[in-house]
Amino acid sequence: MEMDEIQKRLIAEVADLHDIPVGAYNFRANSKLAGRNTTANIDIISKEDGTGIDIRVKPGTKKESIHIPVVISASGLKEVVYNDFYIGEDADVFIVAGCGIDNCGKQDSEHDGVHRFFIGKNAHVKYVEKHYGSGEGEGKRLLNPGTEIHMDEGSVMEMEMVQIKGVDSTHRTSTAELKAGAKLYIQERLMTHGKQEAFSVYKVVLEGDGASADIVSRSVARDDSYQKVDLGIRGDAECYGHTECDSIIMDNGRVLAVPALEANSVDASLVHEAAIGKIAGEQLDKLMTLGLTEEEAEEQIINGFLK
Repeated sequence: MEMDEIQKRLIAEVADLHDIPVGAYNFRANSKLAGRNTTANIDIISKEDGTGIDIRVKPGTKKESIHIPVVISASGLKEVVYNDFYIGEDADVFIVAGCGIDNCGKQDSEHDGVHRFFIGKNAHVKYVEKHYGSGEGEGKRLLNPGTEIHMDEGSVMEMEMVQIKGVDSTHRTSTAELKAGAKLYIQERLMTHGKQEAFSVYKVVLEGDGASADIVSRSVARDDSYQKVDLGIRGDAECYGHTECDSIIMDNGRVLAVPALEANSVDASLVHEAAIGKIAGEQLDKLMTLGLTEEEAEEQIINGFLK
């Protein structure tokens, strides 16, 4: 399928791609397959019922990439996609996902994507998911991602979840189960503006000895937008868990942070940190003495905060 210029721009925004990538990929545009490539070690197979794809990575695969971006440029299109990742033992892969919606019409456009990960022993996965919205239409841009993670012994997963611009409403739900020695690192970066709303829920269970999780959410709520961040870790063994929620409020923005720690073992060590507040006046003053306007100083602080 030939993609138009709007779809190519969306691909660049959510996957940092300006050309066909090296390695395995699956491009989806307006609910249709727009391109696919497999490698000797990575196979991508369409589900028989047409609801999504299965990605299978052979054991021992090293330093290969998988790109699976989704773009929507049709107003009124709504879809639900289920993608399953099977990562073999000792594999090491980089996965780039994400969805971009450009809506110039009057009807809402929506993508709901459910990703399930089954990560083998001692495997390592770096996963980046970006969401982006654009278009001047009255219709909303809606994104509701779900992530389900099952980590075997000694596996490692690094996740970067980014939503900075243009999404009217998002409900993100992520769950994870970690066996002994598994390690999960999650970094979320989120900004809302206008009347946008964003709900982020992370629920992690540390099942085995030596399992650990580190979840850090940084967000900015501008204008009349609303955010709810729900970070929860349950420790059932000798384990370590840390959650951190840092939010900046501007204008009439609102943020609700809901920490939840549950220890079911005397050897579980769980920590939570949270901070919500406005940009400090001295930070603005310092940058303005360097010649920046107040608006430019604010943008500089926000960009640094969300990096």
